[in-house]
Amino acid sequence: MVKKTNPSHISTTLAVPDVASIPKHLAIIMDGNGRWATKRFLPRVAGHSQGLNTVREIVKECGDLGVEYLTLFAFSSENWRRPAEEVGFLMKLFLTALEKEVSRLDKNNVRLRVVGDLTKFDQQIQERVVQAEEKTAHNTGLNLTIAANYGGRWDMLQAVSACLKANPNITPDGVTEALLTPHLSMSYAPEPDLFIRTGGEQRISNFLLWQLAYTELYFTDLLWPDFDVKALQASFAWYRERERRFGRTSAQVIDAEK
Repeated sequence: MVKKTNPSHISTTLAVPDVASIPKHLAIIMDGNGRWATKRFLPRVAGHSQGLNTVREIVKECGDLGVEYLTLFAFSSENWRRPAEEVGFLMKLFLTALEKEVSRLDKNNVRLRVVGDLTKFDQQIQERVVQAEEKTAHNTGLNLTIAANYGGRWDMLQAVSACLKANPNITPDGVTEALLTPHLSMSYAPEPDLFIRTGGEQRISNFLLWQLAYTELYFTDLLWPDFDVKALQASFAWYRERERRFGRTSAQVIDAEK
């Protein structure tokens, strides 16, 4: 089935989107859980448990502030390289969250989606994902996306493959952004306005490579379990000071705002 792209979600390299004081779409790499625990002489898995508490807080605040889309990088396609014990705990935590958090999300009018290569997860997790998405599909508030076993390169490759299958007679010159975009895993969402990475690292680590083309990138030394509402508001204050030109000059931006 070909996914349809919302007309308001056109690529930022093709059109200039509307800009507001609150990002319409916020994407976050939640980094630093393990280091948070290590600093406290706790096992790394304790940091991931604490990080889930931060997720709850940030999801609620984003909904209250009017963010329409929130995308959280929970588990990358490269995270399988971590110690088996930690990966196993993350899988259990993911399953527990799917079982216990979905009712809370549904009650708060949050729609949940999970993107990534879910075929690598066991059958129980795959079934819980389907159930969670179906349970919240009717909600009209915050759109929460969890990226799990997700990689930006995987996303582009699967989109190209799906695009070619959907258009078997296409020529190389016929492949365009408009033709490819509906096959990206997040074609239902506008490109992120603001990207946040906690934990002090300053890279995007194979996250939303296509979608971050014109996103404002915000890095903080705070470890994810310490990233609270105050820190989120600070990132939004920084965002409001950015001049989003999308290839234009400052003069053109000023003229457009008149």
